[in-house]
Amino acid sequence: MEDPQTVVLTGLAIFLAIYFVRWRMNPLHAIPTLGGTSLPGLSYITALHFLRNAKDIINEGYGRFYNSAYKVALPDKWLVVVSGPKMIDELRRRPDEELSFLEGIEDTIQLKYTIGPEAMMDGYHIDIIKEKLTRTLPAVLPNVIDELRLAVQEYIPAKDDGKWVTITVMPVIQHIVARASNRAFVGLPLCRDEGFLDLCIKFTRAVIKDRYVISLFPSPLKPLVGSLISETKKSIRRAVQYLKPTLDEKKTLMEQNGDDWDDKPNDMLQWLFDEAIRRKNPDWGVAERVLLVNFAAIHTSSTSFTHSIFDLAARPEYQQPLRDEIESVVADEGWTKAAMGKMWKLDSFLRESQRYNGISMTTMTRKAMVDVTLNDGTFIPKGTVLVAAQHPTHHDDSNYADPNVFDAFRFSRLREHEGEGTKHQFVNTSIDYVPFGHGKHACPGRFFAANELKAMLAWIVLNYDLKIEGDGERPANFYLGPTVLPPMEGQVMFRKRETSHDA
Repeated sequence: MEDPQTVVLTGLAIFLAIYFVRWRMNPLHAIPTLGGTSLPGLSYITALHFLRNAKDIINEGYGRFYNSAYKVALPDKWLVVVSGPKMIDELRRRPDEELSFLEGIEDTIQLKYTIGPEAMMDGYHIDIIKEKLTRTLPAVLPNVIDELRLAVQEYIPAKDDGKWVTITVMPVIQHIVARASNRAFVGLPLCRDEGFLDLCIKFTRAVIKDRYVISLFPSPLKPLVGSLISETKKSIRRAVQYLKPTLDEKKTLMEQNGDDWDDKPNDMLQWLFDEAIRRKNPDWGVAERVLLVNFAAIHTSSTSFTHSIFDLAARPEYQQPLRDEIESVVADEGWTKAAMGKMWKLDSFLRESQRYNGISMTTMTRKAMVDVTLNDGTFIPKGTVLVAAQHPTHHDDSNYADPNVFDAFRFSRLREHEGEGTKHQFVNTSIDYVPFGHGKHACPGRFFAANELKAMLAWIVLNYDLKIEGDGERPANFYLGPTVLPPMEGQVMFRKRETSHDA
């Protein structure tokens, strides 16, 4: 009879041999690894290294694998990163049947383990943003600007006494963005309900936190972990309570008048309700999508705008040129969408802040739905998640002159050239400007977000002086994996201007 210890060791050796052979045969093994090793087991150390040093690793990969691909480790998967215009254009061109945008986002955010897959599989809220919200912006924007005017004065309480007040920027901007956005999403009076706004902001934070925690576990454990740690369903139930009186009123009007009636609202809440009622789940469906739309708006817009506030406070020389432009345009156009379109310097400032900082080191997330061979010959097996390198694209001197210098009006100068009037505006995407993605899956809410951010910055510039206490240096950004965050506890000083401008 064989020694039990020998049997165990032999079995372990066979298991390790099979595991090693499977690792060697995995097509991803042929793709170069950055940030460490891809050896079984040790890839977790590589993932930790990427979490701490993603900026350096992605910048290194851009130089070594330009117009090609490499991979980095995440706790639960390998992430393939492509760089250069040819690869960015390929991600743009590949059909969803090959490289899926929605599946890539779902895999990244892990929504199927928190909310469930239905909201991503039936994304009618995305179509509403892309089509109806964008089309009605001229009518929506005056209400958003009205809400911004009130919210900014409440959350930045500088008085007409010439004194400076110090604001912790990120949480204040989150509340202002949440309130202004919800003026368009759910309307009055709910957009001013602090309980509802706190719910939307906490939901946004929870989704970000949950996705990181869930990503630490292997796929078989993700459903269990998601059900244990996530509070998203609890948030949706609370959102239903806030929305229920309005939704019940809509149901009554529909029962009395059918699908149409006098004074039927033409706003996002009504559009969501109309779609949800067809699916026989109006309360939950509307609440779920209101929170998802808030997640997109609050996370991206508040992060981008916080960056721009730090950039403006650290570079006060830009404040007066912006004021001159805004005052001139508002005098002619008022606070309208047409006015926002004529503020080229303001538009350029926001675009430059987003180029210089960004909210992520990567962009254009896709998931391979079938085996794919990229144009450089890289074989991508089904199930692989791909992204494009964003930060080094925006800091490439072949794309931008002096790319590591913050040049607030670089894009407004470019727009002055014949035929370049729209190419370099904030919402425009290209193979060398990709914070909104590029192609048919470019961020559908960017037109709403851009006008909202421009109105907010215009209002602040006209009514406040800004500075950073002490030496005036902009506090450094924080990097966690590919995520770029402004200093979360960073502060800016505001002073009410002697000559302020009401809307």
